[in-house]
Amino acid sequence: MSWEVVIGLEIHAQLTTKSKIFSGASIAYGAEPNSQACAVDLGMPGMLPVVNHAVIGKGIALGIALNAELGKKQVFDRKNYFYPDLPKGYQTTQMDYPIVGKGYLDIDVDGETKRIGVTRAHLEEDAGKSNHGIVPGMTGIDLNRAGTPLLEIVSEPDLSSAQEAVAYARKMHELVTFLGICDGNMQEGSFRVDSNVSVRRPGEPLGTRAELKNINSFRFIEKAIEFEIERQIELIENGGQVVQETRLYDSETNTTRSMRTKEEANDYRYFPCPDLLPIHVSDEDIAAVRATMPELPGAKRARYVSELGLSEYDAGVLTSSRAMAEYFEALFEHTGSKDAKVCANWITSDLAGALNKAGLDISESPISEQMLAGMISRILDDTISGKIAKQVFEAMWKGEGSADEIIEAKGLKQITDSGAIEALVDEVLANNPSQVEAYKGGQEKMMGYFVGQIMKASGGQANPGQVNKILKEKLS
Repeated sequence: MSWEVVIGLEIHAQLTTKSKIFSGASIAYGAEPNSQACAVDLGMPGMLPVVNHAVIGKGIALGIALNAELGKKQVFDRKNYFYPDLPKGYQTTQMDYPIVGKGYLDIDVDGETKRIGVTRAHLEEDAGKSNHGIVPGMTGIDLNRAGTPLLEIVSEPDLSSAQEAVAYARKMHELVTFLGICDGNMQEGSFRVDSNVSVRRPGEPLGTRAELKNINSFRFIEKAIEFEIERQIELIENGGQVVQETRLYDSETNTTRSMRTKEEANDYRYFPCPDLLPIHVSDEDIAAVRATMPELPGAKRARYVSELGLSEYDAGVLTSSRAMAEYFEALFEHTGSKDAKVCANWITSDLAGALNKAGLDISESPISEQMLAGMISRILDDTISGKIAKQVFEAMWKGEGSADEIIEAKGLKQITDSGAIEALVDEVLANNPSQVEAYKGGQEKMMGYFVGQIMKASGGQANPGQVNKILKEKLS
């Protein structure tokens, strides 16, 4: 008998504020352990939390982008549990009145679009971090992260495979980074994914789920879910039962292992936080947030295809991150908005390849939008050919100057004088009489040979279009 897989994701997106959700302590990454935890974060007696107003706007922006219900009334609750890196003995979160209600996110898998429901997204504070192995036989506790603002985004159990789960996580990552509410840095823990996985026979009730905790790469999310699916099916088919628990994924062994049994909601004894008043959001507040939101990636992709004539593939690559889209749009503007396809080609091929080889992000590119636009402008005005442009690009990457400076210094200007090109054509045809006879005898592939010889004779600087035109005239 076949099995059905049921998956729901809980994504923790760290918000891009400068300070914590209930205190003025910094959330900068990489500080010395316990140097950014103030008395409020530690839950010291008499300390009262104050909501960081910036987190409200960021939560509303996500709700708008997900076409979700917006929490015009929000209440913070205390979620009570013990853990060494939870200094207060409770986490301040939102239970019954979250900032974002039901919404959805569309994903594409194998050419099919599927709508995934979003149950809710709520604001909460992060816990600290337990560091194992730093001190032999002991666990170090770093409370710098305690109080860091998070949006926990909970999906409906609408995902049916590891591939769909990764597609959803990637799409949500794209969305929160485009909105600017999360930097999406998975290595630093800014975007963490918990996967709730269960299996069942077709037509049966939902099976018991296991939660795969805090996986910080899309590749590992897929591998962890695939392993967990196989583990649960094998367990059930051998007469065992799946236990509701939290499991950790080990990327070195590609296995999951039990961490702790999973609590139910009533185990946390939720109750409204007595130190924080309910928050009320007006229609004017929502309109103000909506007015500051950027164009969303889906709308941007559609515009690139319909208005700029780009392919679906190019539009997808150029909107893979907000930084990439901003680079493309600045480049297109600096070239006078003349040829979007040429701009897209240079970004998705040569620039992307160089960045990948150097391990750099588009925001770290040594070639600015203005510099690349200067080079593309010289292609469009026939100063250089596409082949010569690759030499110019390489020199710009090495920091040898602007396109114009490099073209002048290296003497790379394209030969466009028809008389000079005609002389080159005559010379090549005179030196290759047997190839000319072969062409006239029907071997049209010799045209490529002639073009290659002419370009070689010109040092690659003859205008290819003029070469082809004059060559065809001579041979006819």
